[in-house]
Amino acid sequence: MEFSHQSVLLRECVEGLNIKPESVYLDGTLGGAGHSLEIAKRLTTGRLIGVDRDEVALAAASQRLKPYLDRVTLVHGNFRDLASILENLSVSGVDGMLFDLGVSSPQLDDGERGFSYRSDAPLDMRMDRSDSLTAYTVVNRWSREALRQILFEYGEERYAPLIAAAIDRRRREKPIETTLELVEIIRSALPAQALREKQHPAKRSFQAIRIAVNDELGALRELMDTAVEHLNPGGRLAVITFHSLEDRMVKTAMNAAAKGCTCPPEFPVCVCGRKPQVRVITKKPIVSGEQELRENPRARSAKLRICEKL
Repeated sequence: MEFSHQSVLLRECVEGLNIKPESVYLDGTLGGAGHSLEIAKRLTTGRLIGVDRDEVALAAASQRLKPYLDRVTLVHGNFRDLASILENLSVSGVDGMLFDLGVSSPQLDDGERGFSYRSDAPLDMRMDRSDSLTAYTVVNRWSREALRQILFEYGEERYAPLIAAAIDRRRREKPIETTLELVEIIRSALPAQALREKQHPAKRSFQAIRIAVNDELGALRELMDTAVEHLNPGGRLAVITFHSLEDRMVKTAMNAAAKGCTCPPEFPVCVCGRKPQVRVITKKPIVSGEQELRENPRARSAKLRICEKL
């Protein structure tokens, strides 16, 4: 598969990272290397660490970044393991980190990966194909209540009970094997008014299952708990989200790091001793402009938040 991807909020990310030619940067979601390429171009004696769970993406990135490989280190890994990744590279801190939490277009468009509700494929959805949990397991073996919960929470699917019940009925007859089988079941569960919506009827459910398979929110939670401590003073953390739950987690974590003190408001003096760690650069998230949305409709839900370590 050719791994080419249109990077979201590219100019805004590069400007937001405030790149210095001699500094160290980390792209924790390398993908098609669009963001990384622009970072690498701006380095001289600096270093770029590119991390991705998807070995297909890493292979493609190594080709795209070929002119700059003297300043690039590629790592197959999960950004939730940020601390161990940096430790293994003997890097004590970095001057900027970027995390684009969207699924790369090639992953969505490659029928074999099972991310897409528009082409038939085995139920997979793994970003890292060495992981054991697949969409097949979630759909066929998780309890009806667990399915309802992830569809409602991760997909914000208001018809989650109906869809979970329909999946449960079908899998009692025989296992659900493919993406289009699942699409047909979802369609059959929805009322007519839902089928008339502009959005594909399976979009929210597929998003929910993908998030569950890859434990995307768990990984993000771990990242936000550890990222700031691995930034050098003046270093910036930039995160692009595509889901309201992700954006809320990033916003909450950055604001908490900026506030420092966790004492109740009624305390006359601070007793916790916690100091602010960052300043928030983006009081409101940066979103795509009209031109980018025309060129790349998948950028519509993207939100970029940036903070800087004190």
